Amino acid sequence: MRTEEDRPAGSRSERRRAVASMLAAALLLVAVGCGASESGGGGAKEGEGGKPAKLRIGYQVIPNGAPIVKNQGWLEKELGIPVEWQQFDSGANVNRAIASGGIDVGLAGSSPVANGIASGLPYKVAWIYDIIGDAEQLVVKKDAGVSDIAGLKGKKIAAPFGSTTHYSLLTTLQDAGLDPASDVDVLDLEPDDIDAAYTWNPSLAKLKDDGKVLVSSAELAKQGTLTGDIGIVRADFAEKYPDAVTAWVKQQDRAVQLYKDDPDAAAKIVGKEFSLPPKDALEQMKGLIWLTAAEQLTPEYLGTPGQPGALVKQLTTTAKFLKQQKLIDRGPSADEFNEAVDLQFVQKASGA
Repeated sequence: MRTEEDRPAGSRSERRRAVASMLAAALLLVAVGCGASESGGGGAKEGEGGKPAKLRIGYQVIPNGAPIVKNQGWLEKELGIPVEWQQFDSGANVNRAIASGGIDVGLAGSSPVANGIASGLPYKVAWIYDIIGDAEQLVVKKDAGVSDIAGLKGKKIAAPFGSTTHYSLLTTLQDAGLDPASDVDVLDLEPDDIDAAYTWNPSLAKLKDDGKVLVSSAELAKQGTLTGDIGIVRADFAEKYPDAVTAWVKQQDRAVQLYKDDPDAAAKIVGKEFSLPPKDALEQMKGLIWLTAAEQLTPEYLGTPGQPGALVKQLTTTAKFLKQQKLIDRGPSADEFNEAVDLQFVQKASGA
């Protein structure tokens, strides 16, 4: 695989900026050109009783409440309409699907969501699927001779670009006094000859077999750097079908309650969806922080009307950091992020 390790760091940085700029521009063009509307973006037509003809949900292979709701068919039962579940392999692809009107609701990491809002994508933040804890970790190979983060200078580190682990890696390096653009070689892949990687399962488990954990996203969260998996909904869909969006949030909250009340039962469902033994599924689920609707309406997370929470502020910080690293062209203001967060659905789900 091409690592570009022999090229000057400056040229690598320039190419990364160019790629990031092209991706952001492409997303914005898709959003504007396709309209992401019910009529022009391929959205579901209106069904009986003011409901959409169907609800299209984008999800990823992440052991949170999404696979529970999918497996149990709760939304179909409550709404009385078909629910189409589409699996994606990255938040960037979820952003593209939202922009083109291919899905109504999606799941993306906090970094892709910050990027999406910065790119002007027409969606609202309506739910927190999870806050990432030990599910994502920075692991260094034992034979790399590294005992701490500062020791990564000159090393090759893998992290999927634009992901939550990419953001966590860059902030971790910067906090340790390392320049991500020149002191290390950050790669958008996981070749055999890397020294370290900031990643998630199943890659994480394989790396830990012969590696050492330097830091986890749980530790970063305690230090104030939150990352998470966010529920987003097309703005026009939310405006036209608020009851459908509320139903989706209520069922996600129901999945969280199931996990808190009976984690073994929840793990069996997640394991069935992702072809994992329940024990392994539960271990992965424990690496995420599951929040009820009521818990999300607190200063630590979404906040309350007029009082943005820590996660909202973290999205703003993430965008500003990505801009500082020249990975995106602009970092929206806090007001833009506040406007992108719509609390009404979580409020209804919690009974607030």
